[in-house]
Amino acid sequence: MDAAIKHCTAGIGIWPWASNDQGGEPDVVMACCGDVPTLETLAAVELLRKQFPKLKVRVINVVDLMKLQPQSEHPHGLSDKDFDMLFTADKPILFVYHGYPWLIHRLTYRRSNHKNLHVRGYKEEGTTSTPFDMVVMNDLDRFHLVADVIDRVPQLGPKAAYAKQTIRDKLIEHKHYIAKHGEDLPEVRNWKWSANK
Repeated sequence: MDAAIKHCTAGIGIWPWASNDQGGEPDVVMACCGDVPTLETLAAVELLRKQFPKLKVRVINVVDLMKLQPQSEHPHGLSDKDFDMLFTADKPILFVYHGYPWLIHRLTYRRSNHKNLHVRGYKEEGTTSTPFDMVVMNDLDRFHLVADVIDRVPQLGPKAAYAKQTIRDKLIEHKHYIAKHGEDLPEVRNWKWSANK
């Protein structure tokens, strides 16, 4: 509870327990804001660790979106130095957000690493379906996020071909399962963080 209070009070921070880049630079930064985006980001990180154990991932959770702006624009904003320390000055950033992606781009457009920022958010896609399928329709699911990391981290390249095919197959399996059973896959429905166990 104390850690949660500190994190929410700060409004933004690295989650060391979900990250594996301590003592070095990350290969990719995975940022999230909102309950479902956070859950899917953590599930994606777990999949990435299984597929690519040497990949260094930094997980940042954002509670206060105004932290993304420069201090000159908002009193909660981070200095450029602090922003670059968190998000890096040159690494790929995948930001998963429960709202419209353009908002994150507008809040960060002055930041030095904005060119490497890719935002996944609400695309106004959906119909009557399962909760996870709604996430899939908006490309916010763990499988799309893993594919985004594969596409954006140069050193993964061709050695990620099998992982990418596995992701494609899981999305197909998901569609067939919900069509037959009317609910999400058990591995999705019952997912719990276990990367550090």
